[in-house]
Amino acid sequence: MSISNQTYKQLAIPHFKEVFDIIDAIMRQHHTPYYLIGASAVALELLKNDIKPGRVTRDIDFAIMTASHDAYQKVCKAILKHGFQERDFPYRFYAERFNVVIDILPFGGIEQNHTIIFSDRKIEMHVLGMREVLSESIAIPIEDKELHIPSLPGMVILKLVAWSDRPENRENDLADILKIIQHYFDLAFDKIVQHHNDTFPENGEIDHMLIAARVLGRKATSMLKKSAPLKDYVMQTLKTNLGEVEKSAIAKRWAREKNWTVEYSYSVLKGFYQGITD
Repeated sequence: MSISNQTYKQLAIPHFKEVFDIIDAIMRQHHTPYYLIGASAVALELLKNDIKPGRVTRDIDFAIMTASHDAYQKVCKAILKHGFQERDFPYRFYAERFNVVIDILPFGGIEQNHTIIFSDRKIEMHVLGMREVLSESIAIPIEDKELHIPSLPGMVILKLVAWSDRPENRENDLADILKIIQHYFDLAFDKIVQHHNDTFPENGEIDHMLIAARVLGRKATSMLKKSAPLKDYVMQTLKTNLGEVEKSAIAKRWAREKNWTVEYSYSVLKGFYQGITD
């Protein structure tokens, strides 16, 4: 798919092209693989089917694969030379001329037990799942460049992990997961019919949300199998939210988001869990 200038505007991310051009140039100069993640990546993937972003964001998140803190610091210094300023976290930068915040989240050899330790500010950042999900990233051409993003099942994993790590600050992650499930049936319709027709009920009305959630769970399995800690973490998060219906934080959040019953939201989440265990 080729993204035009008009589509850049449809992303609803002010100055996305300018920021992306800077990051692309820096990462190429430092031979550093990088990926767009977060809400911007979800929006970009959904735009392939002309689905407009649900919320405007001035935050752009990138994940970069780097071997050491020294290599990461070289990238950060290059970003500062392009007019960005350091912010409250060691991975966050702000460009006043664009009024845009970017997060540059490292993973790879720099990790220690799925954690990045920024010793200069005594901050720890968990990156569980990033390596496994981004090993199955997809490439989207943008004009003369190519941008790598997680697959939609991979995005669900990353957002589920991020929400579970800090649920008090990450409610948007649950909204993004729900948006992926909401549109996935149409986005992957041909593959669902061809490879997952057993998810269709033999009798009764077809529920696109339940089918999409279950297929997303199946697709997530290949990434979860790459790491026992990742799979254990995701499964424990799901099990915690699949106990008593009325105590499920995820089901209650989705019910508020879509004006559903908590019971129906719970069934959607259960569909994702079932897909993983199929």
